[in-house]
Amino acid sequence: MKKSAVYGLGLLFVSLPLSLGAFAKSAIANPSESPKSSTSQLFSDIDRDTINSKTDVTAQNVTSVSQLSDVRPTDWAFTALQSLVERYGCIAGYPDRTFRGRQATSRFEFAAGLNACLDKINEIISAGLADKVSKEDLATLQKLQEEFAAELATLRGRVDALDAKTAKLEAQQFSTTTKLSGEAIFSVSGATGANPNEPASRNTNIVFNNRVRLNLMTSFTGKDLLITGLQATNINSLAAPLGYADPLGSSSNVRLGFENQFLNFNPSNSSTSAANSVNLYKLLYIFPVADKFTMFAGSNAEVSDAFPAISPFASEGQGSISRFGQGLNAATRVSGGTSGTGLAAAVGFIWSPTDKIDFRALYGSVNSAIPTNTGTTLLGAGFFGGSTIAAAQLTLKPTSNIDIGLNYANSYHQINILGTGLASADINSITGGGATLNDPIKLNSVGSTLTWRIAPKIAFNVSGAWIFANLTGRNASTTFTSWMTGFHFSDLFSEGNTAGILFGQPLARNAVGGEAVIPVGRTATPYHLEGYFNFKVSKNISITPGVFFVFNPEGINNAPTATVGVIRTTFTF
Repeated sequence: MKKSAVYGLGLLFVSLPLSLGAFAKSAIANPSESPKSSTSQLFSDIDRDTINSKTDVTAQNVTSVSQLSDVRPTDWAFTALQSLVERYGCIAGYPDRTFRGRQATSRFEFAAGLNACLDKINEIISAGLADKVSKEDLATLQKLQEEFAAELATLRGRVDALDAKTAKLEAQQFSTTTKLSGEAIFSVSGATGANPNEPASRNTNIVFNNRVRLNLMTSFTGKDLLITGLQATNINSLAAPLGYADPLGSSSNVRLGFENQFLNFNPSNSSTSAANSVNLYKLLYIFPVADKFTMFAGSNAEVSDAFPAISPFASEGQGSISRFGQGLNAATRVSGGTSGTGLAAAVGFIWSPTDKIDFRALYGSVNSAIPTNTGTTLLGAGFFGGSTIAAAQLTLKPTSNIDIGLNYANSYHQINILGTGLASADINSITGGGATLNDPIKLNSVGSTLTWRIAPKIAFNVSGAWIFANLTGRNASTTFTSWMTGFHFSDLFSEGNTAGILFGQPLARNAVGGEAVIPVGRTATPYHLEGYFNFKVSKNISITPGVFFVFNPEGINNAPTATVGVIRTTFTF
């Protein structure tokens, strides 16, 4: 009995600490992971399995050795295990009902199992059942306790310290249902290349800006997620003083990637909010409705929120410094909101039948909160009135190193503003000669993106988009195209650093039909060249110097090259 008890205890101690280790790994967040704090891709990369299921990795107590699927009567330690299970009940298996007794163990792991079994025997004795514990077993345990005295003392000290920390965290925790993450961006930037056709245009001064986002990630059932995002910013578009940005939509090619896209625009009165005022920039609820099928609904969103980012450049705080370089496919970016206002309401679903296929679709409205369409409301009113969009993305992972995204969007814009970044000053002539601002426009957009990780630390990306615009009620149509390609580098020079170099064509007119005209002097094709280096100062701080050039900005023939330099510092917490 003594020999079998030692064997049984040894097997128990191999299993138990490994089970506890698995539980601890799942229960304690890894502090080295940077939070997904505030990009427009806040929930687009959510893995369906993390929403629809939570794996229980805690150790499972067993009452019979037959419950352990990998223990058989022919095993040499079967009798010892059977005795421990039936006599003391201090055997713990893995969640899949396996014991895994052949795995190696350290002295500390053995001590952890010994401590657990001692606690179990103390419970038996305290309950007045001392006769249930044999003298031989007690002698064996006493010898093991003496042998592992140092490890047991260390272990109990760690447990006491962990208990104290746990109690402190529970007393001071923000919420039992909500996690807080955030991102703060400080940037120093400047731009040259003023539009010669705008007398008031000039090169910008060097400016210092900030953008702060706080995100509350709330789960009520453990499978759902409510995202509440707060933002404050004082960033002004660099394109406006250069003479390129339309004052309503700031639709120029010359835009920073972390510029706010719709916060400061109120379609009912075109007013702007005060710098650094706190706004609700994101409110979305994601919840499972069936196996492999998840839905979402909310307000203050963008179309790109719902779709996974195929591009490695698509991080506002860590990736490309330009809006164009963010890699959000123009098929959904332009179709998804009028004049950069974003969506006031959106509903959609996520269907992931396998790990290699993900299909998402949504319907969104720009002015769903406004009950009636008045003279001061150009974008329409109601959930089904005014500017709306239906969009979808199919994401495919044919191999472990290739990601493909296919996009389609059908949208209706209540006013004749596309936000393409082309000749904003001649907004009415983009799609129809003599058209007015109140002439609605319909868009059918298709796009595709591919990222190929050609090496562990090098990724190649290419994307393209085609937008077919038709002016409602008039014989006027325009076709736009855009493409981008580039290389992304990980762990450059040291772990955590990233860099990117990219080149592409922002949206350009390819063809016009009917009444549509291309304004005189706006026939040039714009091109974009960019390079940046993201230096990881620490787990939560990075600095990104970068520069991008826009050749023929907004398609203006005689425009000088616009040059934008940025130093972006990002804090995540």
